[in-house]
Amino acid sequence: MSRAFHIKGNFIDHSLMSAVSFIKDATLCEEHASHAGFLQSIDARAKTIVFFVLLLIVVSLKSSLLIGWLYVFCLMLALMSRIPLGFFLLRTWVFIPLFSFCICLPALFSFVTPGAPVCFFYLFGTKLIITRPGLDGAILFVVRVATSVSLVVLLSLTTRHTQLLKVLRIFGVPQVFILTVSMSYRYLYLFAQMLENILTAIKSRVGVVTSHQKGQKVVAWNIANMWNRAGQMQTQVYLAMLSRGYTGEPRSLEK
Repeated sequence: MSRAFHIKGNFIDHSLMSAVSFIKDATLCEEHASHAGFLQSIDARAKTIVFFVLLLIVVSLKSSLLIGWLYVFCLMLALMSRIPLGFFLLRTWVFIPLFSFCICLPALFSFVTPGAPVCFFYLFGTKLIITRPGLDGAILFVVRVATSVSLVVLLSLTTRHTQLLKVLRIFGVPQVFILTVSMSYRYLYLFAQMLENILTAIKSRVGVVTSHQKGQKVVAWNIANMWNRAGQMQTQVYLAMLSRGYTGEPRSLEK
């Protein structure tokens, strides 16, 4: 029994620390934006407009082949911008495109999309038929989502978030929205670091939690503690902003 708890505890610890590490890497991944690559050398305003036009083209196209060529073009831009291909594919295919494939999976079969059969197989004694319209629609949907996500991720990787938010402000996006996104972006990393410290403190002071009741008490105490710390931090950050001349419009040193 103790070995089972130990294995389960290691799995939970590893999963939580991996999630925290992913949040930290995702929010402060400006290493590639500082490289001397192709997209990094282009003005942020022009780059944003071009990527927005490409997104409109991807959404409007009805051919998965043409969208696929745009995806290849996006991969070429990533390589020209000195972004590792494996790193880029991992960030663009792990979540949204795979989730989109799961969404459109029922549309492959004849009971949802009737049409000419492509292949069939039996599952628990039930004959499932994949149709040509269902297969074409699923491929178009997944390729469109993957290309759109890749374009957005490529823009964010090759542009500093301060420049990107300032471009949105120049294009008329409301100031309240920009300020909210900027603050959320900055403090996601701080939240992840705080969560990592809490997990380390729990392991060093509590050890392995072997009962649900004890685990609930530990979790409830840490939720309350984090809530209080977040409230105190909110007041301190606002006072710090006022002391530095904040009047409602965030300003950057970059022009």
